[in-house]
Amino acid sequence: MFEKLQQKWKVNGWRLLLILVTFALGGSLCGYAGRKLLGFFSVESNLVRIPLYILLVTILWPVCVILISIPLGQFGFFRNYLKKIGRRMSGKKAGSKEPETQNKQHNMFSVAIFASGAGSNAQKIIDFFRNSQVIKIALIVCNKPGAGVLDIAARENIPTLLIEKETFFKGNGYVDELKAASIDFVVLAGFLWKVPATLTAAYANRIVNIHPALLPHYGGKGMYGMHVHTAIIAAGEKQSGITIHYVDNVYDNGAIIFQATCDITADDTPDTLAQKVHLLEHAHYPRVIGEVVLQLQNQR
Repeated sequence: MFEKLQQKWKVNGWRLLLILVTFALGGSLCGYAGRKLLGFFSVESNLVRIPLYILLVTILWPVCVILISIPLGQFGFFRNYLKKIGRRMSGKKAGSKEPETQNKQHNMFSVAIFASGAGSNAQKIIDFFRNSQVIKIALIVCNKPGAGVLDIAARENIPTLLIEKETFFKGNGYVDELKAASIDFVVLAGFLWKVPATLTAAYANRIVNIHPALLPHYGGKGMYGMHVHTAIIAAGEKQSGITIHYVDNVYDNGAIIFQATCDITADDTPDTLAQKVHLLEHAHYPRVIGEVVLQLQNQR
């Protein structure tokens, strides 16, 4: 049962536990508040008290659940959950939209962001395309339960897909799940697993990555994050930067789309160099993604 709930709600085990706890505590608070409010009504007959209590609990339940969800960090999930209930009660289907909106959605590119960590680049990308008529950030894919990017997804009300190594590398690379979510384009933003051939084949020239160095130097297996910056400082390089490139079946090997540089001074450390590179990532990655997707859209 719990596995089915995880798949239905697209959450990991820890988040499922927090969601169930929120349901339980919210229901208890709702019942307690309903009984207290019922005391303000001078009603003796059970024929009136019981329907009145049910009415009070029905009204209080969404408020109580939302209140409990905030300290437990599940506000984004329950906000979306209550919206779905509201749509069902009003008779609207979850996917129903006005004709103009449907047309806009049809012409938009749905993008999945793959990330493994805190998600600073993912947040910048989400912010950049928040009001876009071309790109929709439709899915956050993560390989680490508890990663900060999952909190960003919850806050931004973006669906998530938590992936496992066995299925990713020995299965179909979650291509079926991406296709089911109508994903057109994949962005790697601090994703630390090598992308398998099944996925690169399904999304040929539709997967991009950003590397914290000037490829082809300081790339390859094991060259990520602070490992890159430490190696560059140790080598006495005078410049570093970022490389945005297409993803193929070899680490950091795909065709280069864009590069930007930053100078390295004698006082720089791996930490200060990382800060400089992060600024370049945040400044250029969303813009370049937009340019690449626009070219693909023009080819439709």
